[in-house]
Amino acid sequence: SDLQKQEERGELLQPLIFVLLVLCSILLYFKVALMDPGFVKPEEEESEDKGQGVVIPQIPGGIKLRRCGYCLVKQPLRAKHCQVCQHCVRRYDHHCPWLENCVGERNHPLFIVYLSVQLVVLLWGGHVAWSGLYFEQSREWLQHNIFLLVCFLLILIFTIVVLLLLVSHLYLISCNTTTWEFLSQHRIPYLRHSELENPFDQGIILNLWRFFC
Repeated sequence: SDLQKQEERGELLQPLIFVLLVLCSILLYFKVALMDPGFVKPEEEESEDKGQGVVIPQIPGGIKLRRCGYCLVKQPLRAKHCQVCQHCVRRYDHHCPWLENCVGERNHPLFIVYLSVQLVVLLWGGHVAWSGLYFEQSREWLQHNIFLLVCFLLILIFTIVVLLLLVSHLYLISCNTTTWEFLSQHRIPYLRHSELENPFDQGIILNLWRFFC
């Protein structure tokens, strides 16, 4: 049959890989959206992560860990209270409205993986949509290709958004800083009173290693 011939020629492999990538991006979306991003629990004792222990001496001694005014837990270094989730989040990056969840210490690496897979899917889908377009200056051509053209434009917009988001996050990760720290440096005590612009920066390679590994 035609299906068997296509399988023998390997023509079904690419669609299968594309479908698997789409399913993988969907599973990653729900994983990142539903998992604990690193909520600070009241019963947890005050402790610092191994990755932060090296840089603690560089932070002014007058800066003390404070108790959150909303959930009344003692905030670890780099934690922040999220008004939407009503929890303090360790190594808080931002609250993502598309996920309806915070991006923090536990789910930030998976969030980067999700963006990467999503970018591959969008680029692949954009290539497929573009390859199906044969441009002609006629109203009849526009009527037959308007749906494909709109799909391509939407994919292009989403691709640009995801690409910019992924690049910005990778840059911040390579500097060992978060979106919240980058945007609110002047309001964060342990950064505002630090002699270093970024006391957590340990070099690109070590920053990436500690984040992903």
